[in-house]
Parts: sequence; structure tokens; C-alpha cells
Amino acid sequence: MKCKSLLSLLLASVLALSALTGCGGTESSSEAENSVVSEESADVSSEESKAESSAETVGEITFTDHAGRTVTLNAPAEKVVSVYYLSTSLLAAIGAEDKLVGIEMKAETRPLYTEAFPELLELPAVGSGKGVNVEETAALEPDLVVLPLKLKDSVEQFEALDIPVAVIDPETMPTFLETVEMLGLATGCEEKAEQLVSYYNEVMEDVSSRTADLTDKPSVYIAGSDMLRTAGSGMYQNDLIEMAGGVNAAASIDSDQWADITAEELVGWNPDKIFLVSYSDYTRDEFLADERFASLSAVQDADNSVAIFPGETEAWDYPTASSVLGILWLANQLHPDVVTAEEVETAASEFYQTYFGIDYTAE
Repeated sequence: MKCKSLLSLLLASVLALSALTGCGGTESSSEAENSVVSEESADVSSEESKAESSAETVGEITFTDHAGRTVTLNAPAEKVVSVYYLSTSLLAAIGAEDKLVGIEMKAETRPLYTEAFPELLELPAVGSGKGVNVEETAALEPDLVVLPLKLKDSVEQFEALDIPVAVIDPETMPTFLETVEMLGLATGCEEKAEQLVSYYNEVMEDVSSRTADLTDKPSVYIAGSDMLRTAGSGMYQNDLIEMAGGVNAAASIDSDQWADITAEELVGWNPDKIFLVSYSDYTRDEFLADERFASLSAVQDADNSVAIFPGETEAWDYPTASSVLGILWLANQLHPDVVTAEEVETAASEFYQTYFGIDYTAE
């Protein structure tokens, strides 16, 4: 299949580039030799001029974070603290796991760490999405602290200690990709970050083009950690549904946070497809047995219309590195004749080897 070949080629290209360029990239021996020859043959006065013009900016990195702040680092961060799973896992995906000196609490509950990065479990846990221990973090002497937007009030305390902070908010598709680029720039892992962003963009463009002209676009309800908690139009999951050729049943909710609804609202929407997140506080059987949802068409055809988003290693519906696979998986669930199950399995296997160095099987 042409589409399958395209995605396989994309990941094969990324894998080849990753093998040649680690975090920040390295020169080949021939490139290094050419560089030396060039330097030796260059005019001395020209080189001195270049040195004078760049002396003040060598190694300096400046970017704008998601709090609208200008962040300046004297050089790529070598010691990073991340108190947010999304940033920690993305740092690992772009090859910056060795730079982490402190991470979020409950790391032992993350299958990705256990399977691919067990060394992260030994790092100090200094915070969570609810707060960060500034004193313990400062004791780690980080070059950079990465915080979610919800903890932006803690920035001032770190600034008072002269510790750079990057605030991220990867809750929409555009800001997710910006986060990958920001972390790559801040850690000197730009090449692998750009490879990940490029792969995302290629998959999004490919799947969107295949589903754009479909006339039968099923309505989709994504149930969050609670059965009656869902993603509105301002969330990452909404973009995922639309790219996969569906319509978000909760699109009328203009929110960038998980929103609570009533059983009556869900029954009124009567979505064609229902997807439960892997990190829910309930099981699929419990959802199907709930009498409030008995009249839903999807529940009555549960074998074909109610499924759980994959999430054994990472949640595919959430803004994680693996969520690019969620685009393919959801498109297959909604339009199996457009995106095949085999295509999803092949992409997943190649992706996990490329970015996490682990094997993946559908089972």
C-alpha cells in the first residue's frame, strides 16, 4: 500500500538520522577533516573578525516559553529538572534523558520509564502538576527547570535564585510541537527534536489528506479519567479526532481543560463512537454496565463502537511523543478502509525502536 510505504519510509529516514546524530548532533570524520583544512587555509584576519563578532553570543540560547517569557541560557542545559511527565518523557524521546537530574513524583507508575528508561526511577522526585519543592530542586543545581503552565507562579522563586525556568503548555497540537522544539533547543538536542516534529507533521498531513474529503465522519466521544469528563474544542484530543476523520461530540465546549458534563448531555449527543482513555478510574465493563448510558447507540453496538485508547507504554490520546501513533490508530478505528491496522502496527513498532529503543507488538 502506498500510504503504508510512505510512513515506513518516513520513520526509516528518522531512524537513520538518529543513528548518525545523537543529542545535538555530531560531525562525521570527513566533515571534521574538511573543517580543519578550511580553518587552516582561511585568512587569519577573517577568522579574528568572526571571533570578535561572535564572542558575546557563543553558546547563548534565547527562546520564548508558553508563559510569554524570554528565557536565556548561557549554553545548552546539561542539568535539567522536569516536574511534569509530558516534558520528562519528551526529553527522553529527543535523547536528553542523561541530562535529567530531577523529575516528577510517582515516576514508578510510568510504564515508559520502567520499560525504556529505568535510570530515571533513581532520580529525586521534586514535584508534580500540583506543586514543586523549590528548595529541593535548587539543591540539584540545575541549568534549567521545566514547569507546566499551571505552576507558573513558582517561576519568581526560581528567578530569585538565578535558576532559569521554561514554562510549557503542550495541551494543543501547535503548542505540543512548540514544546518539542523548545526542549530540543534548550538542551542542545535540536536535531532529534526536529526529526520528531517533522515526523508528526508528515503523519498529520498524510492522515488529514486521506480523511479530508470523507463524507461519513462519525461523531466521537472521548471519556477521560471520569466517565462524564471529556475534551472540548480547545484540547489536543479535539485536533486528533478531526485529523482522524471524526467530529468531536463535545466540540461545543470551548475549553482547553477536561470538562465535566452530565449524563443527559452525553445521551443527547448520542455519539457514533466512544473511546475510553487508558488512564481512567473505571473499566470498559463498568462504563458499559452504567444504566445512564444504556440508550446510547455506541453502547448497544459496543463490540464495534466502544474501545480503549492504547496506553500500555504511553497514552496515545494524550500529548506525549507516542500520540502521533494515536492519530493513526484513531483513523483506523473510524475508517479502517483508509488507514489499516497493519499500517498502525508497523508504524508503532518502528516508532518505539527509533525513539525509545524498545520492542512493540499489538498484543
